[in-house]
Amino acid sequence: MTQSMDMGVSVVRRWQLAAALKQLREQADLTQEQAIERLRSGPGTWSRSKLSRVENREHHVKPREVEQLLDAYGGADAATRDGLVTLAAGSREREWWEGFGKDVPEILQPLLSLEAGLVAMRDFQSQLVHGLLQTADYARALVTSIHPGLFGPAELERRVAARMTRQQVLTRNNPPTLHFVLDETILQRLVGDRVVMHDQLRKLRQVAEKPNVTIQVLPRDIGGSPGLYGPFSILTLPDPIPDIGYTEGAAGALYIEDRDRVRTWTLRFGMLTRLARSQEDSVDMIAEAMRGYR
Repeated sequence: MTQSMDMGVSVVRRWQLAAALKQLREQADLTQEQAIERLRSGPGTWSRSKLSRVENREHHVKPREVEQLLDAYGGADAATRDGLVTLAAGSREREWWEGFGKDVPEILQPLLSLEAGLVAMRDFQSQLVHGLLQTADYARALVTSIHPGLFGPAELERRVAARMTRQQVLTRNNPPTLHFVLDETILQRLVGDRVVMHDQLRKLRQVAEKPNVTIQVLPRDIGGSPGLYGPFSILTLPDPIPDIGYTEGAAGALYIEDRDRVRTWTLRFGMLTRLARSQEDSVDMIAEAMRGYR
């Protein structure tokens, strides 16, 4: 259960590889049909459907297949070539959460894979502290509140352990830049007991001290805001993968890749950061809320 979070970037590597290979084909001014004509003159078995699956992230590309594609496209220097072949080899590594089995809900597994490869994340929460910022006691109280009586003690503890392991993304080498905006009601909603909330808010203050983390609080007295739309995240992954929007709720998880929709979410987040208190003032608000739980 102590696997490095670096084991979880296989999905990101696969996405990054697919985007890079598509980009190289387009830079070579080749349609998929023209690329297939070139590929069929070399080793390997290629078809338009296979190439389409590669570019749509539906096919696990082997290192030798990457070399075949680069030979067909031409123009890739040695460093680019070596980097893409390495990506192909790394994309088949196990995810860190596989060791937890069914204790990591299937609906969360794609998100956890993406989080492990994050470059940056912008996140707004209106109801709960984000999973990357939760204490074990807060997470435990949250699970038992949302799913009363559903999990036995052992399963509950495994789920909490998985959530804590997820937070290694905060302390890995070259951690992502994380920007959280929390609605003030999160500070006032009692999850667990007063001790749990006090410790949770103390953790928020501690995490806010990290140079790669920004935490802002959206005060209640601003009235209506884009936050009424609901919680959402904007995930920034390694180039050339475009930003991805993410949200979840009772109906499940939703990933948004449409550029216009992601741009709208980005503008919405920008508005929220302007309406929210500064990091310094937000930390003071968190400290004031902590005093209320003594």
